[in-house]
Amino acid sequence: MDQGEAKSNENHSSSSSSSSGDSNPCPICLGPFLQESYLDSCFHKFCYNCILQWTKVVAGKHSRSPSSLKCPLCKTENFSIIFGYDGSSFQRQYVNVNVNFEHSSFFSKAHKYRLKCYYTEPGILSNIVNVSRYWKSHKYLQPNRWLLSWLRREIQALLQEEDVEIIVHHILGVVDSFLKRGDQFHQMKTPEAKQGEFKTLVSNAARPFLAARTERFVNELEMFLASSFNIQAYDEVYMQQLGWNIPRVIGEAADAERGEHEPVIPYLYIFYDDSDEAD
Repeated sequence: MDQGEAKSNENHSSSSSSSSGDSNPCPICLGPFLQESYLDSCFHKFCYNCILQWTKVVAGKHSRSPSSLKCPLCKTENFSIIFGYDGSSFQRQYVNVNVNFEHSSFFSKAHKYRLKCYYTEPGILSNIVNVSRYWKSHKYLQPNRWLLSWLRREIQALLQEEDVEIIVHHILGVVDSFLKRGDQFHQMKTPEAKQGEFKTLVSNAARPFLAARTERFVNELEMFLASSFNIQAYDEVYMQQLGWNIPRVIGEAADAERGEHEPVIPYLYIFYDDSDEAD
């Protein structure tokens, strides 16, 4: 009996020691974790306030706040902080979502709207746009006169940079190269094979610039092409599906007159007022 109790106490002591040894302090404050949080790509753990303040410090060293954050430990690019995990759900703070765009001459209401779209559930127009028919009917071979402008706005919104012409024309060149393949390719390949190859080519071209947002970007590009809408019509249908009010995202004057109510975003994330970064 005594030996059993001693052995039990020994195991308990060993387990407690092991558990204590496994819990490392926060790499930033070197203290116990307060509100554990994780970076979304490398999953390194920090106190939530510690990594949030680190984000602000890093942003303050750039003339334009970055849209991603390099992990203080491994230097991996991350786009959000995961926190508030309770076993079934979590919250997410995206890096630099709440940028003060009023001081940026190129970042319009349309750019802001498109950036917000990337934080909603994917496949918003799947019940309206028949992507499968787009590939089966060879509709993809028809030129799209709005593609260049749509790509420019999309890349500007995602990177929050004005000068994206090199990236835009690189991706546009990949799309054109795919369309100019010989008749044998377009006739012999199945619609599914053509769709898969197209998305792979565009993904490879966009990934060095868009990183974790590449897959969503490619899906958005495919949806825009399959819709055959012009940019304004595409925007209006997209916002109707999300239940957002429909400001004139192409005309800034109309935006100022009508205003824009904040959308209900399916994902859990929080916007913070980072006005202190400008001081």
